[in-house]
Amino acid sequence: MDTASIEREALHLPRSDRARLAHNLLMSLETLNDTELNEAWLDEAQRRAHKIDQGETELVSAEDVSIKAHALLK
Repeated sequence: MDTASIEREALHLPRSDRARLAHNLLMSLETLNDTELNEAWLDEAQRRAHKIDQGETELVSAEDVSIKAHALLK
């Protein structure tokens, strides 16, 4: 069964069953093995690099971050 079929079936479940299924699926993401975790971090790094390359993200210097962090701690 492919994911589209599973999704269609799951959407027909009662709300409480969908919530339990969603919770279990989300919790399963918390137990990634080292390879999966490394792949997830690589995907995230590539996504962020692409946003920077496309000018979709405003970069903030480490100095500015430090100043703002210290101001928040006062």
